[in-house]
Amino acid sequence: MTITKRYLRIALATAFSAAVAAGSSFAADVDGNRLLNGDKELEKGNWLTYHGSYKSWHYSPLDQINTKTVGKLTEAWSHTASRANRGLQGFPLAVDGVLYYSSPYNQVYALDGATGKVLWTYKQKLNEDLVARQTHSPYNRGIAAGYGQIFIGTLDGKLAAINAKTGVLSWETKLVDSEKLTVGFTGAPLLVKDKVIIGSQGGEWPYRGPIFAVNAKTGEKVWQFFTVGGNEGTASDRRDTWGNDSWKTGGGGGWMAGAYDPDTNAVWWGTGNPAPLYDWAGDKWKTEGPRPGDNLYVTSVILLDADTGELKSYHQELPHDAWDFDSSMGEFVFLERDGKKYVVHPNKGGFNFVYDRTAKPVNVYKAVDAINFVKDIKPDGTLVGRRDLSEGKHKNLCPAIMGGLSWNAGTYNPKTGLFYRVGYEWCIDLEVVKTEPITEPVVQLNIGANFTAVGPDGGKMHGHIRARDPITGKVKFEIAYPGAIPHASLLSTGGGLLFVPEADGTLAAYDASNGKKLWTHNNGQGHNGGIISYLAGGKQYVAVMTGWGSLVGDGYGDWWGEPFKSMPKDSGVLKVFALQ
Repeated sequence: MTITKRYLRIALATAFSAAVAAGSSFAADVDGNRLLNGDKELEKGNWLTYHGSYKSWHYSPLDQINTKTVGKLTEAWSHTASRANRGLQGFPLAVDGVLYYSSPYNQVYALDGATGKVLWTYKQKLNEDLVARQTHSPYNRGIAAGYGQIFIGTLDGKLAAINAKTGVLSWETKLVDSEKLTVGFTGAPLLVKDKVIIGSQGGEWPYRGPIFAVNAKTGEKVWQFFTVGGNEGTASDRRDTWGNDSWKTGGGGGWMAGAYDPDTNAVWWGTGNPAPLYDWAGDKWKTEGPRPGDNLYVTSVILLDADTGELKSYHQELPHDAWDFDSSMGEFVFLERDGKKYVVHPNKGGFNFVYDRTAKPVNVYKAVDAINFVKDIKPDGTLVGRRDLSEGKHKNLCPAIMGGLSWNAGTYNPKTGLFYRVGYEWCIDLEVVKTEPITEPVVQLNIGANFTAVGPDGGKMHGHIRARDPITGKVKFEIAYPGAIPHASLLSTGGGLLFVPEADGTLAAYDASNGKKLWTHNNGQGHNGGIISYLAGGKQYVAVMTGWGSLVGDGYGDWWGEPFKSMPKDSGVLKVFALQ
């Protein structure tokens, strides 16, 4: 661990000067107790964690902006990030009137939530040569706040703590040998009690994708859990599910922030896909191919003891994932109905899994139509009719590798009782190739296929937002997208609104009860990130990330033409709206 207590005196002085000039009160301490009361914090106008609260509703109870007043919504202020390659993809945090957000290259900003005045700016010192070699980079998808610090995972494998008042680095802890692996952190950390929990990249990289817990006050690593094979010498050790010692380079990871259930002291985390992504063994995957076996605990939902990191429970959503339909989405929607407690978790394969609080499936339903990698998944999670791909060419695999559901979050509105999420109806033609075996972690993606995106059954790619009962899956209404599909997170509010940051740059507000469009604003560039609502000075604001470019978004120009062909991929602006 490297602890840095001095960091550019000039930057420190500048940060203090900005604070004095702003005349704004800085964020009060966020600790584990405040996060346990996430609903009350949202009512106060705060947004303290990536998902808004541990419930992962992405819902704000604020109602000054509502179906009757939204027509008066106008841009209040904006802030432009520097070096915003691939746009802004995270969620802002709102803490007692101060807005914090991150941008590419691990930069962090603190802004007065009412005026947008800059309080401080932090720029992480990175290994630039390493970052230039990374494929899933240089974006950052979020931060955490706690104990007077803003926490960010870095592209070169560190967890950094930045003083929330001054913008000065407090400490940084090296967790991953990124120089060897080109794997780091892009997702948001999660504060649980006195620990910061963060999952590393994994997936296509020949690696074991650990999830780490770090002491929030000291920076000391407390525990780690290997998503590939579990921890040696413990009850979680399932390296036997990886034939030929393929666990050594299995991929995995947990690159999006998870959730926490205080009733059971369980951290819920979704894990990444195995490496290689595609497996030439076809239906002989149990005994043949590059990674024979079920491959625990990739493409799974795992429950870890928050204090020790020990595995409490798990469900592997897709045993031996052969399609890159991982479970990394950190969206765990905690609900109660008729005296029963549920957790809803979207899977990239286009299904929503409904769990009890021990991660036992109680229902599974399709969230998109174009699915043929399996015929179905039973309510208990059993796969029916796998489509396993042997070496060679294959047509119309659905969904596409980009996912029937993607990593950006939907929203659950307790007033309507509906869960809203973007679904993608697209497929791929692909050729599975036999790659050379990789026996040790190296700087190399291990994909195992070449592919081209196509529409389902020769039709056109399209998508939708479906408003549905989150437990049964019954759809109440749909917002159709015959062309470019949104690729950003959604927000619903106590004012009866559903906010949708659309791909072409339009920010739209819909009536959350029926899907009627009520308001739009052109933000000038696409959306790839988060959206929140908060209070500053007693006034409600809506803040949305803008900026375009990703491994998915890069294809929109070929698929849908303008404005995507000419849309910049090196720009990112935080846009903030309020009533006139």
